[in-house]
Amino acid sequence: MDTRQRVIAIIAEQALLDPGDVHEDMTLADLGIDSLGVVESIFAIEEAFDIAVPFNANDPSSSDFDISSVGAIVRAVERLVAEQR
Repeated sequence: MDTRQRVIAIIAEQALLDPGDVHEDMTLADLGIDSLGVVESIFAIEEAFDIAVPFNANDPSSSDFDISSVGAIVRAVERLVAEQR
């Protein structure tokens, strides 16, 4: 499973959806994921990829980690994984 598929699987699990129902142009709100779900998704991504996500749960708009869409999250995780190598 590549990075994109793993991130989508994590987000789908949080949204209680099949990964095939999650598309890169969707927002977390579109998927019914609330602020607690966002934080839980971030923790799951950090654990799955052994990375530290620069995300401020108290002020998500000031974070360097773009959560504006599933695709943005995928790209951000891919960048963090590449930087770790």
